[in-house]
Amino acid sequence: MPDSTLIELRRATLAAFASADTMQQLEDARVTALGRKGTLAQISKDFGKLSPEQRASVGKLLNSVKQDLESAYEEKKKHFEEAELARRLAGEWIDVTLPSPGLRPGSLHPITLIQNEIEDLFTSLGFAILYGPEVETEEHNFDALNIPAMHPARDMQDTFWLSNGHLLRTHTSPVQVRGMRELGPPLRMIAPGRVFRNEEVDASHEHTFYQVEGMMVDRDVSVANLIYFMKTLLSGVFHREVTVRLRPGYFPFVEPGFELDIRCLICDGSGCAVCKHSGWVELLPCGLVHPNVLRLSGIDPEEWGGFAFGLGLTRLAMMRYGIDDIRQLQGGDLRFLSQF
Repeated sequence: MPDSTLIELRRATLAAFASADTMQQLEDARVTALGRKGTLAQISKDFGKLSPEQRASVGKLLNSVKQDLESAYEEKKKHFEEAELARRLAGEWIDVTLPSPGLRPGSLHPITLIQNEIEDLFTSLGFAILYGPEVETEEHNFDALNIPAMHPARDMQDTFWLSNGHLLRTHTSPVQVRGMRELGPPLRMIAPGRVFRNEEVDASHEHTFYQVEGMMVDRDVSVANLIYFMKTLLSGVFHREVTVRLRPGYFPFVEPGFELDIRCLICDGSGCAVCKHSGWVELLPCGLVHPNVLRLSGIDPEEWGGFAFGLGLTRLAMMRYGIDDIRQLQGGDLRFLSQF
């Protein structure tokens, strides 16, 4: 058995591997050379006919040829497999960041979740849920709330005025005015809804946000009633008992007026960045309804009294869910909103 036979087999088979354009052609060339009935197997059968001296040299060459062919076959096979994988990826590639096809399950907006909870809570306490127009008259939005045209309190609210003299409501307090005028005392009501102010947008301010304001008008209403309902509200929202305090605050439609603070729920009053190391977080304005507000709605303040409060639903949702940028609630990013 001349060495040239093995050398020629290696050359011819390597050429067949290199020229193979498909996996099937490569496999056919492998079977011809390396198969059970292939050329190399036939040469191995004749190996016993050689003399001991020939066996050493031919055996060494035989193993070398077999290793070379097997290595070349595996390399070309890998090339075909990689090309096939690339073809499949190109044809089957999808952008996993895109929404899946078909209808997607929806979820409630975090502000809606908070509003629903508050509405359920106050309904259980005998309060009515009232709604009003978002485009309001100056009289309902300011005048009837003891804020006449030249009152400095108007400067506290940057307002969107319309060409017809109306405005986008700056708070939901006009709904309280409508409730007092249409329903009269005794009255328990809350007014959730969207409000508008010409704010410069940043992480904590938006031109469009949500509030809930409420009031109770009845005989013998005191600050004690106000504190009770506010503690009930906040305990229901945060699902735990909260400690509150009142600080004097000025609001034209209440007298006396208060800023209601809660003991910081993050540090439990010991001081942290959230409460600015004071132990308290300012949460909502409130107070006893101003006699002028009652008179402007046709209610005798000598006979009736009440309390009122206002709470930012947007800020409350941020506190409840640990949202650090108010713009996330208005951006419409479904990846963010689907967490709730």
